[in-house]
Amino acid sequence: MKKQNVIPMVMAGVLISVLLLLSSCQPQTVQVEKVVEQTVQVAQTVVVEVEKKAPGEGYKMAAIFPGVITDTDYNTLGYVGLTTLKTNLGMEIAYSESVPVPDVETVMRDYLDAGYNIIWTHGGQFIAQTVELAKQFPDVVFIGEGDAPVEDPPANFWFIDRNFHNGFYAIGALAAKATKTGKIGYIGGLTLPFSNAEVHAIQQAIADTGADVEFNAVWTGDFNDPAKARQVADAMIADGVDVIMGSLNLGMFGIFEAVNAVPDKNILVTAKYSDKIAFAPKNYITSVIYDFSIPLNEIATKVIDGETGGIFTFGFGQGVSFQFPLKNVSPELSAEIEALVQDIASGKIEVKKDINPIE
Repeated sequence: MKKQNVIPMVMAGVLISVLLLLSSCQPQTVQVEKVVEQTVQVAQTVVVEVEKKAPGEGYKMAAIFPGVITDTDYNTLGYVGLTTLKTNLGMEIAYSESVPVPDVETVMRDYLDAGYNIIWTHGGQFIAQTVELAKQFPDVVFIGEGDAPVEDPPANFWFIDRNFHNGFYAIGALAAKATKTGKIGYIGGLTLPFSNAEVHAIQQAIADTGADVEFNAVWTGDFNDPAKARQVADAMIADGVDVIMGSLNLGMFGIFEAVNAVPDKNILVTAKYSDKIAFAPKNYITSVIYDFSIPLNEIATKVIDGETGGIFTFGFGQGVSFQFPLKNVSPELSAEIEALVQDIASGKIEVKKDINPIE
């Protein structure tokens, strides 16, 4: 509509000038031709300027992160994804980091007062408050994340289903096949639904592969405490665990410290969200990589087109990838796990999504 409105107005204004010129001057063909030529040039310039206008102009998006954007992990990925909206769509962006759950509503309301019309909370712990505010502010689009669909979501709410369990099925199969001691471990932060689903997926993978392994899952109580993660990792290593599957943020650094401290034991580690090989190159196998620019750009584009609510589902080939070739394991195992990931992506392997507490 803006294109249709702007161009005729500009052309009309210049054409009026042409008519005034023609009425006040003697006929001069060359002069009239120049004015007409200038009119066309002005109109073409306006068309170019309108075409160059970023589709996201007029939209202001605020992101709320539970941790720091420098964690080289979940929050960093969120921040990177947010910046692509400015680059790709021309949206105005802002963010708040290290926001605790009790403060998230206040922070969201501050952005609403400042005129932001898209609010994104980057963390499943914020989902309840995000949905509630979406109901109160129907003219603003809210984006939340979680691991189970929201019942009766408001029309102005977008849900990002993270589906962490799919990646951890592959991680579990990998750990079960890579272990030499027959003992593997999972270290998480909090017993949230997504973490429960990850552990259940690992258990399913172990059962499906028929591996005879002992599996131990432990939660540190904090995703961002390297000291606690180090303590748990040290205890696992002392118990004979030789493959540790990490599902932490800054806490991953504690796991890396633990495995680096015992180079003779050749403890293997898997990670999540981003490439972390630099922290333990002799121990690191792979990571389940997440790209939040994929859902954010898809959702933002649909919002611009008038779709104020819906669901984006993460999956292999849809914002999720697995680092191949695997490090510190045999090429044969790397190829086997790559084929398994393809089977998950195609639907040949169905990973059950079980968010129930671990017994």
